[in-house]
Amino acid sequence: MAEQQIRFEDCAAYERHMGSWSRLAGEVFLDWLAPSPGWRWIDIGCGGGAFSQLLVDRCAPAAVNGIDPSEAQLAYARTRPAARLAQFQQGDAMALPFPDGHFDAAVMALVIFFVPTPALGVAEMRRTVRPGGAVATYAWDIVGNGIPYEPILAELRALGVEYPLPPSAPVSRLEALDEVWRGAGLDSVATRVITVSQTYTDFDDYWTTHQQVPMLSNVFPGMSAGDIERLKERVQARLSADGAGPVTVTGRANAIKGRVPA
Repeated sequence: MAEQQIRFEDCAAYERHMGSWSRLAGEVFLDWLAPSPGWRWIDIGCGGGAFSQLLVDRCAPAAVNGIDPSEAQLAYARTRPAARLAQFQQGDAMALPFPDGHFDAAVMALVIFFVPTPALGVAEMRRTVRPGGAVATYAWDIVGNGIPYEPILAELRALGVEYPLPPSAPVSRLEALDEVWRGAGLDSVATRVITVSQTYTDFDDYWTTHQQVPMLSNVFPGMSAGDIERLKERVQARLSADGAGPVTVTGRANAIKGRVPA
């Protein structure tokens, strides 16, 4: 599959296909991270603010700063209740607009595989976090076929249809994350796998929810109506015998955390 830039500008569509998945994985991630109340957070690649909202709802933060390159996504984030506390601004993960040691924790939620040079992004996370603070991420295991719409991707591969991958997809592997975190000189590095499931009303609910996934919406216009219908039939056969009953799908993310040396 080709690696290329993937942008999320349709915020409502992104929220439909990934918002609930982000919250499911984010809940498990925060339980594992076990943060203290009163932390100052930076949410890098905050997008429409789904994870920032979790931070406000669950972690009693002193401050949350969300950074994202997409102004459309940031505008959406500012409509969330979290905006009563969180601040959202445009920025680059590889050149964060904050001084050294400004935060207690830096996180990337389902983002690191979009950073062109992940090691530089993690170096910036470490730079902006105080000694003893937390640097952490979780990412769909794209290389290991863990993304929630893998059933569709698997059938695309079977049909010989190429689809775009995020520019740094290989960093989603647990071993690759561990290498980057240790390369950044972080202490107390630990990893875990996050597995979450979601049930859709029926197959059509699952299929229509994922039509605007950028990895797929870039592919479907180049396929004939017949090929798309054939793909749909193959995915349905994989997930549901008749398409009438509920469909449960599992996603798998790799997570890592470390501490800035004191």
